[in-house]
Amino acid sequence: MTLPSTEIMMEGNLNPRVKGLRPSTTLAMNEKAARLRKEGRQVYQLGFGQSPFPVPSPVIESLRTNAFQKDYLPVRGLPQLREAVARYHRRFNQVEANDSDVLIGPGSKELIFLLQLTFDGDLVIPSPSWVSYEPQAVLAGRRVCWLHTRKEDGWRLTGEQLEELCRADPSRPRLLILNYPNNPTGLTFRDEELKGIARVAREYELLILSDEIYAELNHSATHTSIAKYYPEGTIISSGISKWCGAGGWRLGTFCFPGNLNWLLEAMAVVASETFSAVSAPIQFAAVTAFQQDEEIRHYLAQSRRIIKGLGELVTNRLRAAGADVHDAEGAYYLFPDFEPVREHLRARGINSSSELCQRLLNETGVAMLPGSDFGRPPAELSCRVAYVNFDGTECLKAAEAEPELSTEFFSQYCGSVIEAFEILGGWLR
Repeated sequence: MTLPSTEIMMEGNLNPRVKGLRPSTTLAMNEKAARLRKEGRQVYQLGFGQSPFPVPSPVIESLRTNAFQKDYLPVRGLPQLREAVARYHRRFNQVEANDSDVLIGPGSKELIFLLQLTFDGDLVIPSPSWVSYEPQAVLAGRRVCWLHTRKEDGWRLTGEQLEELCRADPSRPRLLILNYPNNPTGLTFRDEELKGIARVAREYELLILSDEIYAELNHSATHTSIAKYYPEGTIISSGISKWCGAGGWRLGTFCFPGNLNWLLEAMAVVASETFSAVSAPIQFAAVTAFQQDEEIRHYLAQSRRIIKGLGELVTNRLRAAGADVHDAEGAYYLFPDFEPVREHLRARGINSSSELCQRLLNETGVAMLPGSDFGRPPAELSCRVAYVNFDGTECLKAAEAEPELSTEFFSQYCGSVIEAFEILGGWLR
C-alpha cells in the first residue's frame, strides 16, 4: 500500500471557498481577550456580545427534569417545541403560524447558513451588519450585494436604496437579511420604514430573512416584525441565545409563511444530512422558554430596564469623549463614529477603525471591534461596543429593590463596563 505524499495534504487542497476566510471576528476577539487575561493582562471586554443575564430558573429546571431525554428527535424539531414557537409568534408578532411552519436548529446561525445553502439567489446585506452573514454566503457560493447605510439615517436600510438595487435587474432572485434590533448598531426600524422595505420586497418578490434574535430586548418593548407587512415573503429567525441568556445551549428557530413550505422542506432535507437533530434535553427545556410564564416575562422586563439604563449612561460617556453615537434602542450594542476626533487620532498614527481598536486594546486593555468587521469602509472610524461585561445575575437581583436605576447603581453592579468607558475617554483625550 502506498501512502499519500505529504505534499497532497497542503493548502492547495483547500476548498477555494474556504481559502482566505478568517475565524468569526466576534469569537476571535473573545478568545484573544481570554488569552490576554491568562497572561495577566487586565482586559475590558467590549467586543463580545453575549447576554450577561442567567438562564431563567424555570428553563433551567426544565432542562434538569429532561436531562434523561436521549433519543433522536425529528429533524424539524420536537413537535411540542414547534407548537410553542408558533404560539409565541402568533402572540408576539401577530402573524399566522402553525407548528408545521417551524424549523428548529442548533442555533439561528446554523439555520441562516442552511438557508443560504438551500436558496439559490444573491444575498443582500445592509452595512453595517453582523459579521457572519457574508462569510456564510461565500461558503455557500452566493453573490453578496452590500447596501451601505448612512449614519444620518440611523444606519438603517431605506426602501429607496433597496429599490435602486432591484431596479437594475428586476428578475434576479434575492435574499435580504434584516437584523433588528441591530447588531452592531443597537438601533431598530420604525413601522413606516418597514412598510417601505416591504413594498419594494413585494414588488420584486424578494425573500426576507428577518433576524429578530434581539426582538425581546427592544428597550421600549415595542418590536414590530416586518412579517406584519410582508407575511408571504418573510422568514422570522429567533432563538434563546440573547433574550433567554442561553447562547451556549445552541438552539435557534425559523418561522416560515405557509407558502414557503417548499423551502422549509428543502432545508429540513439538508439538516437531515448535517446536524440530524438538536440536543433533546435542550429542546424540551426550550418549550418552557417560549411559553414565557409570568416569571420569565418579569425577567425580560428587568433585563430591558438594566440594558436601557446602562446604554444611556455609556452613550453619554462616549459623547463626552468626542464620539458621534446614536441612542441605543435595543440589544446591548452601540456603534460610535470617532470622526469628530479624526485629526487627534491621525496625529497618533491612527487612520482606520482597525488601527484604532488594535491600539486601544494594546495600550489600555479595552477590547472593541472595528466597523470594518461589519462591512464598513476601512477608513471610517466606526466601532462596535458591547456593554455586557458585568455580572447579570447579581445585577438582576439588586435591581429588584431599586425603583430607579441610578448612576451609582450601575457603578456598583456594572463597574467594569463603566471603568472601560472612562479609560476609553481618557485615552482619546
